[in-house]
Amino acid sequence: MRILPMRHGIKLSKKQSPKTDEELTRMSDIPYASAVGSIQYVVQCTKPDVAYALRVTSKYQASTGEAHWGAVKIILKYLKRTKDMFLIYSGGELILEGYSDASFQPDDDDAKSHSGFVFKLNDGVVAWKSSKQATKADSTTEAEYVAASQVAKEVVWMKNYIQEFGVVPSTAEPIVIFCNNNGVIAQAKESSSHHLSKHILRRYHLHILTTQQLDRVLDGSHEINCLG
Repeated sequence: MRILPMRHGIKLSKKQSPKTDEELTRMSDIPYASAVGSIQYVVQCTKPDVAYALRVTSKYQASTGEAHWGAVKIILKYLKRTKDMFLIYSGGELILEGYSDASFQPDDDDAKSHSGFVFKLNDGVVAWKSSKQATKADSTTEAEYVAASQVAKEVVWMKNYIQEFGVVPSTAEPIVIFCNNNGVIAQAKESSSHHLSKHILRRYHLHILTTQQLDRVLDGSHEINCLG
């Protein structure tokens, strides 16, 4: 049986919050906030695969409904079934890589998209985050572009932080970010392209342009030289 921290296609919203006094009373005994807090601790330590599910469920702590609690229980079951899985760091070359992704308008409450990134060092995950985007994207490409821009900013911090230790020589080279959207790669390569909304370009393209260390963008199959 396939194990996932969240069921595919699940939609949570404030509309699923309690609407009657009876529902409020019943849900008041549910340890929702405590469970979410425990999941958050695990995500921060060793479970990047649960970061998105945590992001989706954590916003309903003040108005928990049956559907919200059901989603949290699925996460807890997933954690129980995967408790023997752990992060592995191989003995190969110390190379830092970033992975960017986005979910286009999964939130029915405000129609905002989600960003996610993962950084791997020596083939093991060392940093991860799932967050809601501050700006409303009008397309999947725009959502992916915002996510890539956020990763570009993170690259600067990661390089500066790791270089202080002086044990990862590969950080002196450009850090590769993997992105699965060709539109994002084209926009990053050609700043005069206008496939994105002006408010997206104004706010986020500067972040990529000022990331001098980032001059390679990969889509998983081929390399495109850009921002050299």
